[in-house]
Amino acid sequence: MVRNGWAVTGWGLGSAGFGLGCALSGTELFGAGRSGWVVAGVGVASAAAGLAVVRRRPVLRLRWFRRLLWALCGVAAVGAWGLLMDGVTLLFGQSVDSVPDSVERALAAVGAVLLARTALGLRPGARGGRGGRAVPAPTAAPPLVQLAAWAGTLAFAPYVLMKLVWALGGSFAGVGGDRMYADYVRNGSSGLWLTLERWGLDGTMLLALLGVFLLWGLVRPWGQVFPRWTLPLRGRRVPRWLPLTPALLGAATLAPYGVVGIGYLTLCTAGVTRIRLGAFASEQSALEVGWVGMCGFAGYGVALVVAARSYWRRTGGSAGVR
Repeated sequence: MVRNGWAVTGWGLGSAGFGLGCALSGTELFGAGRSGWVVAGVGVASAAAGLAVVRRRPVLRLRWFRRLLWALCGVAAVGAWGLLMDGVTLLFGQSVDSVPDSVERALAAVGAVLLARTALGLRPGARGGRGGRAVPAPTAAPPLVQLAAWAGTLAFAPYVLMKLVWALGGSFAGVGGDRMYADYVRNGSSGLWLTLERWGLDGTMLLALLGVFLLWGLVRPWGQVFPRWTLPLRGRRVPRWLPLTPALLGAATLAPYGVVGIGYLTLCTAGVTRIRLGAFASEQSALEVGWVGMCGFAGYGVALVVAARSYWRRTGGSAGVR
């Protein structure tokens, strides 16, 4: 626990320094002028909590202190929202919309993990060190969790097919593949992205397929022990952080993005507001593409939340509970 406390303290001081620097220099974070002060405040509070853990203060035994850690973790998790999108943009677009925002999202993601680990370590009966309880045997997720994985997979299928049609030069919702490719070029997409498109492969489609692979790794036993086809790694235990890190980032980004997006599309479909056309010629085309994308993101994101929770519990996060 002392190690976790020092990690939280160091992160809190670094985050506070970054937030203070943004506030004093007038750099906006997430489009808000005073957000730097908020980041600095969360950093200072986290550093103080980390020092309390390091010094093993009596306050550690109080329930409100654990709740404080979880509250700080929640704020950090909200700040990390959109980190996955930044990664995709950086990979295929060579740049991000705002460097300070991206830095803060990365810092917030690290802080959320550190604060969560520290809070979990303070639970009654939690054991520190590496020599605690035995590692649970690999198991499949319960049937309802696997059903959620199937629902998430099927929700993503129309999105993958839509992207594949465009990449192969076909037309969907009145928009052809050539038009989409021209938009990619105009928007400054990277050479990697354009090369994949020329080969009939869409970058976001490939990421969606990787996401489905991750989803099933979370619910099947081969996600806990490397299977035979991994060659030199076969038979070895999969580190818990390896699937849980991208799963938590994906869930924290895609689930709220998809759910909020569905709400927005519902208002647009009902005529309460008008949808932004973007690259599409009509509202009908934009709505068709929007529904395919948002249903895919929401369905997959919620399924990822369910699968990640089950994986965490089955691999030792909560003894005896799946």
